[in-house]
Amino acid sequence: MTALLEVNHVSKQFGNDSKALSDVNFTVNEGEFVSIIGPSGAGKSTLLRCINRMIDATGGEITFDNMNVMNLKKKELKMVRTRIGMIFQHYNLVNRLSVIENTLHGILGKKSTIAGVLGLYNQAEREQAVRILSMLGLGEHIYKRADQLSGGQKQRVGIARALIQNPRMLLCDEPIASLDPNSAKTIMDHLRTISSQMGITVIVNLHQVDVALKYSDKIIGINQGQVVFNGSSKDITKEDIQRIYGSEAEDLIFDIGGIHAS
Repeated sequence: MTALLEVNHVSKQFGNDSKALSDVNFTVNEGEFVSIIGPSGAGKSTLLRCINRMIDATGGEITFDNMNVMNLKKKELKMVRTRIGMIFQHYNLVNRLSVIENTLHGILGKKSTIAGVLGLYNQAEREQAVRILSMLGLGEHIYKRADQLSGGQKQRVGIARALIQNPRMLLCDEPIASLDPNSAKTIMDHLRTISSQMGITVIVNLHQVDVALKYSDKIIGINQGQVVFNGSSKDITKEDIQRIYGSEAEDLIFDIGGIHAS
């Protein structure tokens, strides 16, 4: 398999505080579905934001599609970001705009400033937005305002906005943390389909260990800014969970064997 993303010796320090990330190393292959798990404050969101340089890592190297992201100038970085879709926990939609307009915002990075400000999208772009929204089960909601939607529907608009970029990789920061179990399952099913059928690499930050085990090809476990597990979801043990979550592990009641068998 071809490596799409390589993270080598990455660290991140905020001010004089202890390191948020320390010597983080892993590789993600084309089309792979990867979950990053760990306790709150472990550095999961920081890591995701370092990958697309929403924040700058303090040291190390991040290579996406054979380019060192950390060395890119503003214009090059803008181009790379068009190939890395981002999905947020709190959706980041514009409430007063319609579902289709929020979706089309995903291609603002490819537009001139004037076209972006005026919302000038061509017919092909609008048709692509409708296709993606229909695929995500939102075909009948495309002209609704975003603030009329449920949480699960809003998150699907977030996915549509990312997909319209034609990305090679999706970064999903706690995409189901605010959702009820049924909506969470719908979102995870869509992300898995995007990975397996569209060949798009998906990296998801998750709190829910059972969900990570069920959907992922690979799991990266982080504790206090360091990778303490990096391997197949089939290989993870209760001892690994203990190492990732420390004292919190006792509260994670699930049957690893049962999930592996399903």
